[in-house]
Amino acid sequence: MRVTEVEAIIESLLFVAGEAIPLKQISQVIEEDQDTTRKILNQIKNKYEDEGRGIQIIELDGAFQMCTRPQYFEHIQKLYQIPQKFNLTQALLETLAIIAYKQPITKVQIEDLRGVRCDHVVNRLIEYNLICEAGRLDAPGRPLLFGTTKEFLRYFGFQSLEELPHLKAGVVDQIQQEVEAEVEGDMELGVKHKIKEEME
Repeated sequence: MRVTEVEAIIESLLFVAGEAIPLKQISQVIEEDQDTTRKILNQIKNKYEDEGRGIQIIELDGAFQMCTRPQYFEHIQKLYQIPQKFNLTQALLETLAIIAYKQPITKVQIEDLRGVRCDHVVNRLIEYNLICEAGRLDAPGRPLLFGTTKEFLRYFGFQSLEELPHLKAGVVDQIQQEVEAEVEGDMELGVKHKIKEEME
């Protein structure tokens, strides 16, 4: 396939998915090795940036996603009449709190604390411009680090991170314990349900 055709296929994949797609999965679809696939993705990414497009391609721990640029969110609001305040769900707030208090932090570390995958949540917070990439961890694989933005401070009415409410010792650990307990409870309920089905 021609490069332009491969680029078009990748754009279609990212558009339809609506969330991050692992590099390996994209490479399998277009039948190219991962290095070549990454080069093509970077070409598309650079093209969007050079042409000042309203959409961008971001990378999150080896996965790629197409999303709108934060600076155009105001115009998107006008089209869909989105309330000025973001719709911050419980999952978004929990993840944002972890990032705010533990930054810089990797996605894996966030998932360890929450006990669930958080690709979609992290991507949504990036789209809201409440968090951003904050470098890479000096560790194998050099995973991305995330931190809060100036928009985060404006949104919550802080002048600096020093104004964040002080957490009591162990609050983040408590969140992790509550999530783990909830997951274990769901698993136990599922096992009981399966046993009941087999007995009937």
